[in-house]
Amino acid sequence: MVKHGVTGNLLPTGQPPMKAAKYPKLELVRGSLKIRWYRCPMRKGSLKLLMERSDKKGFIQALGHLGLWAMTGLMVHSSWQRSNVACCVIAMWFHGIVGSTFVYGCHELGHGTVFATKWLNTLFLWIFSVLFWWNPYDYAASHTYHHRYSQFQEGDRENLPPLVPALGKFTVLQLATCNVFSTPGNVFGKGGMISTILLTIKSALGGVASFPSAAQHEWLKAVHADQPEEFAKSMHASQLIVLFHTSIFGYAFMTNQWIVFLIVSLHQFFSNWLSYLVGSCQHMGLKSNVPDFRLNSRTILLPRGLEFLFWNMNFHIEHHMFANVPFYNLQALHNEVRLYMPKPRTLFEAWREMRETYRRQLIDCRYEYETPLPNIEPKIAGGGLEIDELAYGLGDLAPAGLRKR
Repeated sequence: MVKHGVTGNLLPTGQPPMKAAKYPKLELVRGSLKIRWYRCPMRKGSLKLLMERSDKKGFIQALGHLGLWAMTGLMVHSSWQRSNVACCVIAMWFHGIVGSTFVYGCHELGHGTVFATKWLNTLFLWIFSVLFWWNPYDYAASHTYHHRYSQFQEGDRENLPPLVPALGKFTVLQLATCNVFSTPGNVFGKGGMISTILLTIKSALGGVASFPSAAQHEWLKAVHADQPEEFAKSMHASQLIVLFHTSIFGYAFMTNQWIVFLIVSLHQFFSNWLSYLVGSCQHMGLKSNVPDFRLNSRTILLPRGLEFLFWNMNFHIEHHMFANVPFYNLQALHNEVRLYMPKPRTLFEAWREMRETYRRQLIDCRYEYETPLPNIEPKIAGGGLEIDELAYGLGDLAPAGLRKR
């Protein structure tokens, strides 16, 4: 079996999040925290094949997602032009479902593994990012730490526990209609419509894209201090995003076609419920400070159509374990290592598990769900996986200042 473990962890295992002032500098974390992750054994040569990128498959996904978004947007516009309010509302509901999952396109394109041709990956990353109010520079720096130190809080505060599987009335109302008032919390992101617009403008003016009261504020400040060159780039990215959406607003104002602004600039805030339900399953309630992605990440089963919208990120253990593998090969990767993986949950099972975990955390804040693992010895004909750069790579995610391990 592949040996795995941790040396130099700077926070006590099982401890709740520490106050911001007590987190070590990320430069110190990189030098002190060494994690040798467990990775499932594989047939020799299979990982290299699974890592192969394809322009054709990239086009099918990226253009398919954008095409579906354009189609639902045209349905909204057509219904509005015909003054059919009921059809317009229904079309906008579906348009929001498609648009709110753009975040997964931003994520995969951010890893740089979607297209074999790098400039195509960059082009589509910017298209998805601008349409989604997404800053690829802030995310690349943060997400590099998230993968290298997954759920070790001193090096990864992208999802800062305790994560709450919230299903309150006001939360559900916003998720089912329009997410206007939610604000950033313990998860990387800008919140709902109002906070996203305000924080993007704040970032464009050279500030941190979070509110000082939010848990993520300290994390973004730490990432910016650690990678100042990326901070400057993130400001310019936010300026581009603001310029684009201001132009759409100006067009809507000049032509009195306000529906265009809703379709193009505000689509992601409508009907967030599906993106929220699926995205919340990735790490919520699971173990922290353990060198095993099977314990800190969760794979769930989805219908094929939903896997398309979520860019196969339902295979989340597999993605963390071998982040160099393009999303369109994650199903094959899942089949390759399934004997050594925990049983995938359904969406309902995952939420039941998360809600029960949270109820127990209200009594014991240190409690985390421990995923049952298969009791099987790794026996692969011809040897097993060689833990080398193929396994450790994150695609083209890491910015220049973080590329050296």
